[in-house]
Amino acid sequence: MTHRPIRLGMVGGGNDAFIGGVHRIAARIDGRFDLVAGALSSTPEKAQASGAALGLSPDRTYDDFKAMAIREARLKDGIEAVAIVTPNHVHYAAAREFLKRGIHVICDKPLTATMADAKKLVKAANDSDALFVLTHNYTGYPMIRQAREMVANGDLGNIRLVQVEYVQDWLTQQDDSKQAAWRTDPERSGLGGSTGDIGTHAFNLASFVSGLTLESLSADLQSFVPGRALDDNAHVMMRYEGGARGTLWCSQVAPGNENGLRLRIYGDKGGIDWHQENPTQLWYTPFGEPKRLLTRGGAGTDDAAARVTRIPAGHPEGYLEGFATIYNEAAEAIEAHRDGKQVSADVLYPTIEDGLLGMQFVDACVRSSKRDAAWVKLAG
Repeated sequence: MTHRPIRLGMVGGGNDAFIGGVHRIAARIDGRFDLVAGALSSTPEKAQASGAALGLSPDRTYDDFKAMAIREARLKDGIEAVAIVTPNHVHYAAAREFLKRGIHVICDKPLTATMADAKKLVKAANDSDALFVLTHNYTGYPMIRQAREMVANGDLGNIRLVQVEYVQDWLTQQDDSKQAAWRTDPERSGLGGSTGDIGTHAFNLASFVSGLTLESLSADLQSFVPGRALDDNAHVMMRYEGGARGTLWCSQVAPGNENGLRLRIYGDKGGIDWHQENPTQLWYTPFGEPKRLLTRGGAGTDDAAARVTRIPAGHPEGYLEGFATIYNEAAEAIEAHRDGKQVSADVLYPTIEDGLLGMQFVDACVRSSKRDAAWVKLAG
């Protein structure tokens, strides 16, 4: 099938922004998007310089996202979708401007900085004809799709235990870098520190693979670095509907850990174990039998993994490709929307509802921790 590249804009992601570069690479990998416009920084000078560095036309490089949304919506060849890669506190205002003009939104996580903004953004998305995609990129990994399919097919039996952790060390001491500054600032990051930044990834991944719905949680949050306003470590116990139990540990102050996202799920028939730093492997243990190593593109994997696999088995495929899968899924949905067709049920991407659940998770963690790890339900 021949695809016409989707005209893409970007809000945020200027010259020295890590995640903006990741989004641009991901959007290019499968050739489904063409970046043609941007409001790349909060300062006009940096926005123009960043646009020039990316080869954007000066008249498609904007000083602010509202001006960009207004003009692009009027252009015959205006953008069809926008990637929002700013700090969390900008997500709602930026997304709203594009959604109300019918421009599809691909937004970095977490959804917003506050629950109030999250609820308003859900309404804006529901009121718009445009699609909203949240970039929980780990859901795009082939062996995560494999794990999800195995759980759904009953290979693990009735799920009893979910163990997920996302552990880093980069904030072990005081850090004054730009990335650390906004991620530890309640005004820009929101209620959650590690819970919002990486805990939402862990929570989303556990839900995506297990298919379980969280009923309540008990959270113990810490800010170990003196003077830090937001949590840098969290231990969370989780109760799921149907009786399954789970634990979630997220930390950015654990020396020796770089990007240690790990998911283990156990049922009455077997268990699985996946680690992001070795993402092409999935350990599967049927109860009473030897452990089996499943590999991306290898024997024993199914169509769910093969569908999002780009290169032959044995070649590393991970973070950037996982991100690209979300963009590719978004492209499938956008093209179906453009053509008035129903998108295939195989197409999976995190939605506005997943974003709201992530915000409710952070909110519940903070409320629970303030009450000495009391059990709380997610806010409605």
